[in-house]
Amino acid sequence: MTMEDYNLQQAQAFYRILEETIGKLPADVREKLYRPSAVNCVKDAVLTELRRQFEECGCDLDRQYAKYNRSEYFFADIVEPGRVYEIGYPRCLCPQVEAGFVNAPTHCECSRQSILYVYGELIPDKTVRVETLRTVLAGDSECRFRVTVG
Repeated sequence: MTMEDYNLQQAQAFYRILEETIGKLPADVREKLYRPSAVNCVKDAVLTELRRQFEECGCDLDRQYAKYNRSEYFFADIVEPGRVYEIGYPRCLCPQVEAGFVNAPTHCECSRQSILYVYGELIPDKTVRVETLRTVLAGDSECRFRVTVG
């Protein structure tokens, strides 16, 4: 084994242990830990594209999701117009997962936080709740979140 391979294995082990430990913390602490990474992940390209779609559709989520409800990276279902949506990803898109650094379902809090951030940027005057319904890291075929706008 090369030193580079050994270092990669050690880094992967470190992140797995870190994720397992984070999973044992209270929900409010996990939210605070994942929020900065979530914002960093989506603040540029993802937010820019979703904002473009939102504005193109007259700042109306229903119109946006009717037009842009399916791609290889994202889906959005309107459950209750103007209020409840189920959005997600047809596969895990997390670079840390792809790199083999994390595989614990706890890490999906990062996705939940990124969704909260994006909605907060698009509709800052609304209260938004995001519930994790299922994730690839928990053994499901997709990542799905319920978004309630109030």
